[in-house]
Amino acid sequence: MWAGIVTDGSDGTSMKSGFFERRLIAPIMALLTQGITPEKIALSLAFGIVLGIFPVLGSTTILCAAAAWIFQLNLPAIQLVNYLIYPLQLFLLVPFIRMGEKLFRVGPLQLSLTQILAMVRADPLHAISTLWLVELHAISAWLLIGSPAIFLIYFLLSRALRQVAASVRLDPNNAEPVQISQA
Repeated sequence: MWAGIVTDGSDGTSMKSGFFERRLIAPIMALLTQGITPEKIALSLAFGIVLGIFPVLGSTTILCAAAAWIFQLNLPAIQLVNYLIYPLQLFLLVPFIRMGEKLFRVGPLQLSLTQILAMVRADPLHAISTLWLVELHAISAWLLIGSPAIFLIYFLLSRALRQVAASVRLDPNNAEPVQISQA
């Protein structure tokens, strides 16, 4: 059992060591057992999530690296979440565009996500010159949501990670975390 997650099937639920556990849970647990504070991990994850949905395709890796450098965050943690959140960035691109249109009271863009992605793949410079104002509107909408979202996500994750850190410690004779009994 690792942080309350049974991976060996001993409780009858039999959760296999899948993508989610290997790519998210295990790296976070490793950071906790390496002495990185739950608060620093939570802030890194919160920035990674919010910057990962920034409505400009191809910009999030640089934004996350800059945030990690400026705020002294954990670069692997912030980039891990940034990469995992990429499908959500695509899913939220058009809603951010629509919010920006409402904020600035402009007519709707007559392109779907598929058309926008095709435009970016075919000719990135043409896509930039065509969509720059739409993207500025989408960025404005993201800015309204981004700061409160970072605080909310940080608050929720820091509480959860503090609880996990309190229940898991590093065995000095073994590099594996062990469950602490509450007896």
